[in-house]
Amino acid sequence: MTIKRITILGTGLIGASVGLALRAHGFTGTVAGWDPDSEQLHTAFSRGAVTVLADDPLTAATESDVILLGGPVFTILEWLDRLAPVLRPDQLVTDVGSVKGALCSRADGRYNGPGQPGFLPGHPMAGKEVGGAANADANLFAGSVWLFTECDGQMTRTERRLAEKWRKWVDKFGAHVRYLDPDRHDELCAWISHLPQFVSTAMSALLEDEFAANADLLSIGGRALREMTRLGASPFSMWRDIAHTNTEAIAKSLHALEQRLAHLRENLKTPELRDEFERANRFRVKSPGEKA
Repeated sequence: MTIKRITILGTGLIGASVGLALRAHGFTGTVAGWDPDSEQLHTAFSRGAVTVLADDPLTAATESDVILLGGPVFTILEWLDRLAPVLRPDQLVTDVGSVKGALCSRADGRYNGPGQPGFLPGHPMAGKEVGGAANADANLFAGSVWLFTECDGQMTRTERRLAEKWRKWVDKFGAHVRYLDPDRHDELCAWISHLPQFVSTAMSALLEDEFAANADLLSIGGRALREMTRLGASPFSMWRDIAHTNTEAIAKSLHALEQRLAHLRENLKTPELRDEFERANRFRVKSPGEKA
């Protein structure tokens, strides 16, 4: 089973980066693209991320072996609804969304069953604080982790072969593939991905309120400020959907952080402060190196 045609629905940063990565690593088949924003689509086309501009996304999907769903989580949920009735049981749908429990719930009874298309949720743990096809990068996934979560149901033999072929392309991108249960995925991502985003958003908004009228104070900030507020530039449209579909896990991580910050505030002049720094230092030593 060879993947000859892929359709990317959503040619923003991640979708276009996937298209560029496919080309950079030897994919010679057709990559059709569609995006509700024609400017994004034409940018992806001009950069070579897609080779065909799809007029109708559903038609493009029905003609493809693999359909990659990009965009915010709510958009992916809508695509799952629209594609289920028109796809064949020898086609595979995958995605690049940041939440998996909601997607598997929506796919239940519509995918991975007799006479139904296959669905293999995926989540590349890579990105930028700026979006759009203009910022796409063929090397975006190199050295990152690409998570896969399998929903309930049983793919056909053809779908499983397609899923394995797709995983091999992800390997070629230089990503490290790992498999997680959907609920475990959402729990972990709340801590390692969603929490950092909301911390950066809160800190950036706080600094905007405190110092927006005094640009000189902000210009004094160095690397620490830039690193801590970088994610604060991320678009609300993407993170709104994550907040709505992984609410409980995110709220739990934020509450734990609130308690930890209160602990720090209350122990600024006690030995507990040193203990906190030592714990933080141990975590950094065990953490993998940062990708440039």
